[in-house]
Amino acid sequence: MSDAPKSPRTGSLLTGAALAVPGLAVLGASVTVLAGTGWPQLGAVLAGLAATYAGLDRTGRALFGPGFDLLFWLCTAWLAVLVTAAVLAPLLPLGEHRDIVATLGSPGMAVPDLSTAHPLGTNNFGLDLLARLVYGARSSLVVALGAVLIGTVVGGAVGIAAGYLRHADPPVGVLTNSLLAVPPLILLIALGTVLEPTLPNIAMALSLLAVPGMIRMARANTIAFAQREFVLAAELLGASRWRVATRELLPNVVPPLLSYGMVMVSVLIVAEASLSFLGLGVQPPAPSWGNMIAEGEQNNAFTDHPHIVLVPGITLFLTVFAFNLVGEKARKRWDPRQAKL
Repeated sequence: MSDAPKSPRTGSLLTGAALAVPGLAVLGASVTVLAGTGWPQLGAVLAGLAATYAGLDRTGRALFGPGFDLLFWLCTAWLAVLVTAAVLAPLLPLGEHRDIVATLGSPGMAVPDLSTAHPLGTNNFGLDLLARLVYGARSSLVVALGAVLIGTVVGGAVGIAAGYLRHADPPVGVLTNSLLAVPPLILLIALGTVLEPTLPNIAMALSLLAVPGMIRMARANTIAFAQREFVLAAELLGASRWRVATRELLPNVVPPLLSYGMVMVSVLIVAEASLSFLGLGVQPPAPSWGNMIAEGEQNNAFTDHPHIVLVPGITLFLTVFAFNLVGEKARKRWDPRQAKL
């Protein structure tokens, strides 16, 4: 009696498990057995990640179909964990993140070994890098999300007015082009030297980078929707311009704006990190990913302890990458212009 042939789905599940389980085992060994070995540990981490990703991707496609996008779900999970950790930071059992006096005399002040009491090591002053990452995420997310919110409200309102009230289009175009003509970094440095480096002020300054793009996005979508049947029908029934703008146009313009806003969040996170790196943003000892990277320049710290720069740098990269990917997915879903491509 011969065994029945395995279905392709079963074969994919078995292959995925055969890749994912050893990959997870290699990852576990890299943070335990190989901890502190340098290049062998890095090689084990990369090999474990590659095998785990390949196995989970094959398993997901077998379970949910060929449209399953593992990278998208990993980015979503990363953002969910990051936001949750930032919100619950005061409740988490984290090390000291800003009081230098509390770390004086503590052993292992700058040890990158993952097997120590500090999972990601400490900086030059003995402050826990994991705790500073989490609290730095609060600063970056508050500033970036606040700036995008301001840009969405202001830019969306101005863009809808320019797209629907055609006589308002020329002055809005001049305003938008004027803002875009100023180099962003020069504008931020100028504002950073004038304004006090508080989170609300930084968010207000960064919102100037989001407003022009939001105006153009809202204007383009308003022009596209203003010629649709439901808008023309509302006008023929005697609806006022305010009612048409708020009841017919606004609900259709908001989804593309929000999807574009997710992409803008990644841009503004980098902008905030750049300001903090230059000393014009969040001021030490308050943590920010930008000033954490800048700490690696002090006393050749990067040469002796590269984790001081690599930990916030990799976190910044992963967060920006995740926001970009999720934002692009949202744009393809909600932006009517993207849907036609």
